[in-house]
Amino acid sequence: MSSGGQEQPAAGGAEDPQPRRFVGQKSAADAASGQAGPVVVKGAAAPRRVVRNVIPPEILENDALNRAISVLPRNYNFEVHKTVWRIQQSNAKRVALQFPEGLLLYSNVIADIVETFTQAEHVFVMGDVTYGACCVDDFSAEALGADILVHYGHSCLVPVNVTSVPCVYIFVEIKMDVGHLVASIRHNFKPGTKILIAGTIQFSSSIQAARRELEQDYPSVAIPQCKPLSPGEILGCTSPVVAGGAEALIFVADGRFHLESFMIANPSIPAYRYDPYNRKMTSESYDQAGMRGARRGAIEAARLAGRWAVVLGTLGRQGNPRVMETVTAALERAGKEYVEVLLSEVTPDKLRAFGDAFGAYVQIACPRLSIDWGEGFAAPTLTPYEALVALGEVPEWWGDDAPKDEATGLPQYPMDYYSREGGSWSSSYIRAADRPARRRPQAPPAQGCACAAGGESRAAPCR
Repeated sequence: MSSGGQEQPAAGGAEDPQPRRFVGQKSAADAASGQAGPVVVKGAAAPRRVVRNVIPPEILENDALNRAISVLPRNYNFEVHKTVWRIQQSNAKRVALQFPEGLLLYSNVIADIVETFTQAEHVFVMGDVTYGACCVDDFSAEALGADILVHYGHSCLVPVNVTSVPCVYIFVEIKMDVGHLVASIRHNFKPGTKILIAGTIQFSSSIQAARRELEQDYPSVAIPQCKPLSPGEILGCTSPVVAGGAEALIFVADGRFHLESFMIANPSIPAYRYDPYNRKMTSESYDQAGMRGARRGAIEAARLAGRWAVVLGTLGRQGNPRVMETVTAALERAGKEYVEVLLSEVTPDKLRAFGDAFGAYVQIACPRLSIDWGEGFAAPTLTPYEALVALGEVPEWWGDDAPKDEATGLPQYPMDYYSREGGSWSSSYIRAADRPARRRPQAPPAQGCACAAGGESRAAPCR
């Protein structure tokens, strides 16, 4: 489990050992067959038409540039031609490069390429830890005087029309053996089984290819989507809620962190993880009742607190000031005393340094810090959603009238932190007016991008 309950990608998205809620895993067995029918996923809409920039031949066919690119792994798509073209277009002199830890070993090669094949005079490699797309550090890039920021390994969670400096997102898609994934699914699931396929952003193209190959044997195969994320993309804090009787989710990733988000949001759908590196498929479990019980206990304990601390995460864009304003306004309406705190990383040790100054904390950074590590904090440490429940602003999820999972009867715990349709606690930078706390199922998702920054297709990363 990674520090703070947040995933640290390694070599293209590798994750740390299984988090605390891990129950067990076993080889995938034959799943029950079912009649083909629609699997309905919330948050779907038709794709937008796009116009893409065309990289000129003098860049694509540059022999020296292509030789430099050949040093990088063949199966990792760093989109160097696009990066060079964008930097040339912007006439940037100072370029900041931001990588997750697992890709930092390639940073020197890419920095050398940028210096050699663009007009850039200074190239910075930003060394602070990067857990996910929420950590895009445009503020630090701006402080360094960067003219452009290139962020690697994550999707455009923070749109390019929001960042303080021009930003280019490079997903770093990884080629994998799609044929083996398809064969593994056919071996373990009978034809007609209602299956879903999802994964991390690095494998989005492979997921689309697998769906096309599986459609004949599994007519209802679907790729879930929670906008503004790409089809099939799941974050550790954001997952679609699927209706329509899906019988299995096949999740393509080398770790569990993102998958657990889907399992929390959809407790009745059996989950299987396909690891593209060791080419194994495993059945995954999650302690649903234990998690919900622990979070309910933290909420009820926080209600007794007289003085609260509202902690805004300052690691990249993790902390959203708008969410902080929502929480502090609720505290004022409830007559609670509070103090605002800024922290780069929220850990039990850092909060323990405050002693007994606060009876409860609200951390506006990563919801999984509370969900995964909540019992390790000395005082109740809530997510923004949980804080609004504790303060009576949002109905309790365990109430008699609260929505329940249709198959298990478990109360629905929302994993919609960056969902465009999330509640008032949502940190999405792409959202309409605040929506109800619960959403209705919509039509199955179409393929394409949900990014508001120009409406481009996620078949190619946002420009």
